[in-house]
Amino acid sequence: AFSGKDPTKVDRSAAYAARWVAKSIVAGGLADRCLFQVSYGIGLSEPTSLTVDTYGTGKKSDSEILEIIKKNFDLRPGMIIKELNLLRPIYSKTAAYGHFGRSDPDFTWEIPKTLDM
Repeated sequence: AFSGKDPTKVDRSAAYAARWVAKSIVAGGLADRCLFQVSYGIGLSEPTSLTVDTYGTGKKSDSEILEIIKKNFDLRPGMIIKELNLLRPIYSKTAAYGHFGRSDPDFTWEIPKTLDM
């Protein structure tokens, strides 16, 4: 469960961002599968760790894909909120049928970003 409806809590916003990043990698043709992990420290704006695993399906190495992610995504909590427009009253929709895998236009994390390679 996420921390209420507050997108400033990174358990919610970073989960959305991780989904957005992974979908963008696959949609951009860089891999057929993608696991993206991000971790944060209390009081730190920059992530403490970024990890990508394409399960051997990457068209580039995982380290090259990680560099593309760093170039294309600002994963500071405030920028995630801004990029995904998370301050809107959208969270009641997530209470039924989940947060991921839905085509609702309010779920901006489901819309892949066009990547600069």
